[in-house]
Amino acid sequence: MNTTNIPTAETLDHVAPDSLKGIPRQQTNPGRWAGAGWDAFTGALRSQDIEVRETKHTCGVYATDSGGLAYGMPHGVVLARSAEQIAAILKQAQLHRVPVTVKGGGLTTEGESVAFGGLLLDMRGMNRVISVDSAAMTVRTQAGIYWHTLAEILRRDGLDYLSAPLNLTASVGGTLSVGGIDINSPRLGCSADQAVSLQVVTPTGEIKECSESVNPGLFERILLGYGQFGVITEAVMRIRKFTPITMRYFYYGSLREALEDLQMLVREDAADYCGILTILDKAVNLLVAFDSDERERAFFDKWRKRIRGHGEFAFALRMAWHYAIRPWRIGEALYLLGRKQALEPAFNPSHYMENGKIVDRAVVFGNQVWKFWGGKQMVIPDLAVSAGKYVEAIERGNAVCKKYFPRYTLYCVGIKLSRPRDRYELSCVPPDAVDFAYGCEFEPMLGDTVYSREYLQAFKNEIYDIGVDMKTSYYRFGGMMKGYIRRAFGDEVVDKHLAMKREADPAMILNPDVIF
Repeated sequence: MNTTNIPTAETLDHVAPDSLKGIPRQQTNPGRWAGAGWDAFTGALRSQDIEVRETKHTCGVYATDSGGLAYGMPHGVVLARSAEQIAAILKQAQLHRVPVTVKGGGLTTEGESVAFGGLLLDMRGMNRVISVDSAAMTVRTQAGIYWHTLAEILRRDGLDYLSAPLNLTASVGGTLSVGGIDINSPRLGCSADQAVSLQVVTPTGEIKECSESVNPGLFERILLGYGQFGVITEAVMRIRKFTPITMRYFYYGSLREALEDLQMLVREDAADYCGILTILDKAVNLLVAFDSDERERAFFDKWRKRIRGHGEFAFALRMAWHYAIRPWRIGEALYLLGRKQALEPAFNPSHYMENGKIVDRAVVFGNQVWKFWGGKQMVIPDLAVSAGKYVEAIERGNAVCKKYFPRYTLYCVGIKLSRPRDRYELSCVPPDAVDFAYGCEFEPMLGDTVYSREYLQAFKNEIYDIGVDMKTSYYRFGGMMKGYIRRAFGDEVVDKHLAMKREADPAMILNPDVIF
């Protein structure tokens, strides 16, 4: 038998143009690493007093991520303690060709932080704030810290982060690696854009400081680099004075009108925070928020009359009439009402309110996002697009949601672009975006209904197919959907980054199954 052309573990390319050929509705998880060199690798680590935990009980804790669809077992786990420890690990990993998968908060949904064999490096052991500089308005923190912990520490000095992910149980290092999008991203950009400097351990075990002036090439590769070019161990980030916020809600029965109004607010810098959360496409909520009374007054003086959303009472009357003449849809009406009654008090809890302002959105949003949108499985395909493609892309994605699920929600936000293009080249920022990009997460409300992994993957792929067709990007474009990467970005861009990866990581051991 001729085996010349049969791909091996060394030659298999998960992002090859034909990587999805014949399996358009299948997951593209890699096979488990066979384990050659593991004993020598762990022996070398233990000789340096690095504890490697190999019990099934310990490894089983790391078998999946927040998505709950990808499963893999590491051969062993190390709790990160220092940059020096991580450097020693990666040097031995290069020598023995052992894959190392890095995990922070584990909020990935495509298996990016799942180890398919090899070593799982848990960054949560590095969770301290090192220093706060209130004069320079920066904080230096270890990368394994959760955003809600960082927020709590900053609040003690009347300070706050600038931009963080909506779910604050993410780690700082993981967020900087993928971007980090929030409802203040239209003004401040993504979380990665708030980084002043980083301490990084390269795939070959060198500890380096980098910034826009020191090792700038490494800095641009690490930020939004999806863990391909190094492990972030410390980060210096911009901060600001803490301010309570006032939140206002405007309701729409038209998804298109809400999206167009969101774009107008983003372009005009009309609010400090803005975004869209939907309950199906029948109840679309445009939220705007303000750090000061002055900004809120300016919004109502100049911009309120330009947006088409309704206040709560007016929208309730419109919805009552809508369902009164469609009594056969009473079940949908009751669902929308129940969802509203649960959500509103949760996002405005009295013990976190003062004079009508939210005094700790870190706790409110972090807790409630997980409560209302989390679960055993989090299926969140997304699209990131330029301004001109936004409405069409989201309407097409919304149609896919309707096709697959009776209940779903969309989360839409703008992203200000203010940094070098290199940082965004192979990332959630689409190549044709200018000044602003826009993103949308499409999330089915699974509840207690059990769906097969194939069904959920088919849904996700239809969303990703829209991205390929419209030449957009994705927020989560690694892991199980990495077969889309060449289709979305083209050979030239992917080969450029693959060549940089091979140069930086000769044995291709650091997060090897995320993108390449």
